[in-house]
Amino acid sequence: MGRRGPRAQDSKRYYDWLYKAEEDLHSARLLKSEEICQLCAAFHCQQCIEKALKAYILYQTNILHDGHNLTWLCKQAVKLDREFTEWLDESADLNRYYIETRYPTDIPVEIHEAEVERAYRMARTMYDFILDQLGEEMEEE
Repeated sequence: MGRRGPRAQDSKRYYDWLYKAEEDLHSARLLKSEEICQLCAAFHCQQCIEKALKAYILYQTNILHDGHNLTWLCKQAVKLDREFTEWLDESADLNRYYIETRYPTDIPVEIHEAEVERAYRMARTMYDFILDQLGEEMEEE
């Protein structure tokens, strides 16, 4: 379970979470080139890492954590593998795209192409790292 507990319909299979993470990364790649979709692309970068971290933790512990805070999820991964420490800054950066990108605000949020490209690179690199960590763990079994 997690802080509040997962929703009953959420998959308990780590590979389902990885598949959805890959979908989000692919969506971000497609959307980032369209100016009107910059906020959506940033959101999908955040979602990719949220789901990939949940997949890693689920694989390691058989516990599906609830929540969307990437820094908290990354700290849970650090408890399992200290190498995740290197991703704490990136998780904090990507965390910003969870709320601000999805809802209208009185002061419009602007994200420029360079910022979305940076978010995409962070998500891509962190996703690849998580895949590598999972690959190493699965090979040891």
